[in-house]
Amino acid sequence: MSKHKIFYNARLIDPVEMTDSTGGIYIGDGKVLDIGNHITRDYDAKIAVEYIDVKGKILAPGLVDMRVFMNGVGNQTLKNTGASAAAGGVTSLMSMPNSEPIIEDIALVEYINGRSKTVSGINLYTSAALTQGLEGKQMAEIGLLKKAGAIAFTDGRKSVQNSMLFKRLLEYAKSHDALIIHDVEDEDLAGDGVMNEGLFASRLGLPSKPKIAETILLERDLALASLTKAKYHVSQISCVESLNAVKRAKNENAPITAGVSINNLTLNEFDIGEYRSFLRLEPPLRSEDDRMAMVEGIKNGDIDVIVSSHDPQDPDGKRHPFADAAVGAVGLETLLSAALRLYHSEGVDLPTLWRALSYNPAQILGLDVGHLKTGSPADFIIVDAEHSWKVERTELKSQSTNTPFENRILQGKVLATYIDGRKIFELGN
Repeated sequence: MSKHKIFYNARLIDPVEMTDSTGGIYIGDGKVLDIGNHITRDYDAKIAVEYIDVKGKILAPGLVDMRVFMNGVGNQTLKNTGASAAAGGVTSLMSMPNSEPIIEDIALVEYINGRSKTVSGINLYTSAALTQGLEGKQMAEIGLLKKAGAIAFTDGRKSVQNSMLFKRLLEYAKSHDALIIHDVEDEDLAGDGVMNEGLFASRLGLPSKPKIAETILLERDLALASLTKAKYHVSQISCVESLNAVKRAKNENAPITAGVSINNLTLNEFDIGEYRSFLRLEPPLRSEDDRMAMVEGIKNGDIDVIVSSHDPQDPDGKRHPFADAAVGAVGLETLLSAALRLYHSEGVDLPTLWRALSYNPAQILGLDVGHLKTGSPADFIIVDAEHSWKVERTELKSQSTNTPFENRILQGKVLATYIDGRKIFELGN
């Protein structure tokens, strides 16, 4: 068990009470024993403790990432994912079922849950397939997979096109109090598009993808979620029309929540520049107006969650012309630093940002993480919000380095990451 420690002179960010204050935290045996502005260097713990001066830096709950892809479930993959997450301040994550093998077997869910934290070093949970083989044709064993420990059900990158099947999935999930997470894209409308429909796509000569390919399937999902009252989370929205649809559904008290990728929050279609294949993403990067709408959605709470959409790709898969390049980017190590752009430049305060990065995703997934209170696990991070650094692929811990932020200067860096009161990452070590 961890030694008792007092961290004082910290900038405490509380995404539950929505406060930004000076104080400290007292931890021991893996738990938070006390927290607040009364904890200083003079705090009397009644027993011998180690005092650590945070020097005015941010101390906040570790991040909870709801959308992380792993190429497999072997020890090396788990270790590498855990190292990348810890360096980015992510203390809890949920992996997608799109791996080799697909996460659709009860024994596999139990296998991952039985060893994931020991191997990865972080709180690593798994979702399971929504449909068999992620093919969108037949329902997966939702009830049995939930009993085995799957905390949500999704086909990851794929969308269920059959509306009757999706209605049945929602009804069945409702009967098991299971959460469905869904990507929304109408395959026929999306066609062979590879970037946002508009003048820029025309100038680059690339096949484009209209926003209605996202919104039409989202509207269907929201109508069915309202009808069935099942727990539904749209994994990523990317445009103002989708945001408006989510707001309408919430106003009508539908049991829905929504997420947005850090990429769609901080980048737009013009960042693609001269066919930068690392920015071949799903959803595609949209217009600046759409990006700003996503930021407003975070500010207002209409969008509940920010995800990294961490999706490692083989280097060879990215060394193709833009239209042929593999889709996806790594994001665990840059999630928080990129998100702090919203604090530095977009007027989003830190409690609001942390609510979308930690507390809300934990609540949606039913996890007792993403917050710091007496008795809770001591999962927290120390962050220097002013630390500027250049994103260099060679410095990333991820085995795949297909980052959309390559060579960009980001402001904000994780200095240390703690899980159960134990330091698992320190910058420079």
